Amino acid sequence: MTISGRISQSAFDGSRLRVILLLDLYEGAQQQFLDAYEHMRNQVASVPGHLSDQLCQSIENPSQWLITSEWESAPPFLAWVNSEEHVETVRPMHSCVRDTRSMRYSILRETTPAQPLTPESARSAMQVEARVGDGVARHALTFTVKPGSESKVAEILAGYKSPQAQVDDKTKLRRTSLFMHGNRVVRAVEVEGDLLAALRHVARQPEVRAVEEAINPYLEQDRDLTDGDSARVFFTRAALPAVHHVVSGRKAPADLRRHALYYPARAGCGMELARLLAHQDEAAAEDPKNPVYGSTVFQRDDIVVRLIDITGELDLDPVASLGLKGRKKAAELERLLDGAAIGVEGSLETERNINRLLSHADMLPITDRSATDS
Repeated sequence: MTISGRISQSAFDGSRLRVILLLDLYEGAQQQFLDAYEHMRNQVASVPGHLSDQLCQSIENPSQWLITSEWESAPPFLAWVNSEEHVETVRPMHSCVRDTRSMRYSILRETTPAQPLTPESARSAMQVEARVGDGVARHALTFTVKPGSESKVAEILAGYKSPQAQVDDKTKLRRTSLFMHGNRVVRAVEVEGDLLAALRHVARQPEVRAVEEAINPYLEQDRDLTDGDSARVFFTRAALPAVHHVVSGRKAPADLRRHALYYPARAGCGMELARLLAHQDEAAAEDPKNPVYGSTVFQRDDIVVRLIDITGELDLDPVASLGLKGRKKAAELERLLDGAAIGVEGSLETERNINRLLSHADMLPITDRSATDS
């Protein structure tokens, strides 16, 4: 599948997906882990889109293991890994594992002895062109707080001292953007270099730990960050992966403003809604008159958040701001969007409802911090 050179990240390129999970086990936990995997793999094998799995143990260090799996494409894997079923399926492994690292790759080429694959024969099944990015990884977390505590939580989250941006020689925390929509919090980060190293670095900073402890009483989902299993489950459930990022090829305007728009999807429609917005933002990146300069779409289950960098005010061009330019795009969004959840019901073909949706989807900015030289 051919992709635009302006797209640095996408779950929608249509290619098969290779997932690699590196694991460092506690000494003596190897057999317990193997038993847990034996139980888990039967469940994973029945997940739609799953093609194969391999469990490997290092021939040099028996505590180092590897699980590699192949999927028809990224969307079915993301639907599985972000599901509550996955959280419960892998829970028996937690007590065996000291550390993990997950990596996800689109398959660009594949060669087998029986049938060497050429670029021409790959076009229908694999990503043909290499994506070229800016060296920045993007990720978000989302969670809800108890109704009535929103203003207190916003005050806590806005007032913390920024952590040290430089993680190591190769990794730097570039930008943190935090928004709220009702009692839902979304924290998006941009990292130059190793995303996992940056997230772990931030989690260790005293100022960040103090903020996390301060908001604990207000969270709807209880957590104990001093307990490894509790923290792991919380952050697994809170993960809001970036499924698409695109930026215009033109020079970045000086007056860019960052907004986050919240699109609650109808049950089971989250990935399709995210795909629609991703395709719309690809078209926007090709249009020099479109005010949307760059976009990142985050999606988990039926939660879709679109982070946009835009010139001018949102309401100067509501259709472009919402990603609805084009024939029948409003009707398509209407089919996928849970309008009642966001307070907008009825046809999105009317100017009144378009403006109403923009007003209701626009998330409240809490803080947006960039490293000094970013």
